[in-house]
Amino acid sequence: MLETNHSEMAMPLVLIVDDEPLMRLQLKRAMKQLGYQVAEATNGAECLDLYVQLSPDLVLLDALMPVMDGFTCCTKLQTLPTTEQVYPAPVLMITALESEESVERAFESGAVDYVTKPIHWAVLNQRVRRLIAQAQLQQQQALLQQQLQEANLALQRLANTDSLTGLANRRCFDEHFAQEWRRMAREKQPLSLILCDVDFFKHYNDTYGHQAGDRCLMSVAKAISSSVKRSSDLAARYGGEEFAVILPNTDEVGAAIIAEAICTNIRALNIAHSSSNIAEHVTLSLGVATMVPRPQFNSELFFTASDAALYRAKDEGRDRYCVQSSASFSSFMEPLNS
Repeated sequence: MLETNHSEMAMPLVLIVDDEPLMRLQLKRAMKQLGYQVAEATNGAECLDLYVQLSPDLVLLDALMPVMDGFTCCTKLQTLPTTEQVYPAPVLMITALESEESVERAFESGAVDYVTKPIHWAVLNQRVRRLIAQAQLQQQQALLQQQLQEANLALQRLANTDSLTGLANRRCFDEHFAQEWRRMAREKQPLSLILCDVDFFKHYNDTYGHQAGDRCLMSVAKAISSSVKRSSDLAARYGGEEFAVILPNTDEVGAAIIAEAICTNIRALNIAHSSSNIAEHVTLSLGVATMVPRPQFNSELFFTASDAALYRAKDEGRDRYCVQSSASFSSFMEPLNS
């Protein structure tokens, strides 16, 4: 049972757990005199239920009760799930047992402090104030830590995200490519790279203006991103109207399927482009390259191969993709330090 009113909503909540009605009444009066809200339970089982429902700031727990005693209840309280926003409430054990064994058992079960019956009320009040102050401080520290982590994540996202399109930026792309190049080399698995270029984008800007050009790039970025499904894949804005897609564990056939999906999604946008030399809507040219990375080869030449495929797509009429066959990589892949 929780007794509260509107003016008490910001006050700490103390959960009193005792099977004796008179003791609960005395404890409730003492806590209210300190300015705290109060909830009451008559045994350990009720305590567990109320603890989950109310998330109290402190538990005053009688050691000897029917149904479930305070020691068992305190032990179970320590196993209840908490979140980063809700710090576990401290437990102050109230016991009529003054033996060293009972005190040790109270601490072993998870209590942070104890008082003995008959209660010395001034001592109880002082300990309650201290424990609640400590709990509030821990809660504030946990909240600040969470806010700091969220701020750091936000900064990291800003540092790795292109502000216009929301895709990964060039910095993030370079880091991810280097990571996947090394990983695929270790695992001896294929890595595919797709370079994309918006056809006649300068003409588009000249015709429709730079604001329309920005909106066009945002739509193109979304279409490219929607074509990439796996968490290990990465779509990025490579620069200007250029985009790039990294596809780990993807062979030539798989990369060609993704490239075709990108072309299809771009055509489906049906963005008017009256100054295009090949179509009345915005199109892309794409270059695809696939290889199993080897430590002795320079990864920069992998980009050269993909770029060559991109220019071949442009030479062949644009609005298409071309694949740089792995059989022809000997003309691109040169050993390091050669």
